Amino acid sequence: MELVFALVIGALTASGVYLLLRARTFPVVVGLTLVSYGVNLFLFSSGRLATGAQPVLGTADGYADPLPQALVLTAIVIGFAMTAFVVVLALRSLADHDDDHVDGHQESDATHTAQKPEETGK
Repeated sequence: MELVFALVIGALTASGVYLLLRARTFPVVVGLTLVSYGVNLFLFSSGRLATGAQPVLGTADGYADPLPQALVLTAIVIGFAMTAFVVVLALRSLADHDDDHVDGHQESDATHTAQKPEETGK
């Protein structure tokens, strides 16, 4: 179970970092979201993975640690607010620059097409 959980955390983080390195705003927003999901799962796993354990101290020998659960809940709220803010920034950048590149520079068509040399003579 721990190996699968670690692989999921690694896959979320790796795909999030890959999307963060894209030049468009939508993949960057999705990448930030995936990285935050990976961090949330990592925080949740720091409280030991236990099934059937009580959430608070009681009659059972083992109990679930409430601190990672509280951290993850707080991280979810902060992550939602951060995602909303980044989406608003991306929409503002799109409105200002008429392009969705992260750096704000628009690619010109002249760099992608080969320019024909001017014919001289007739």
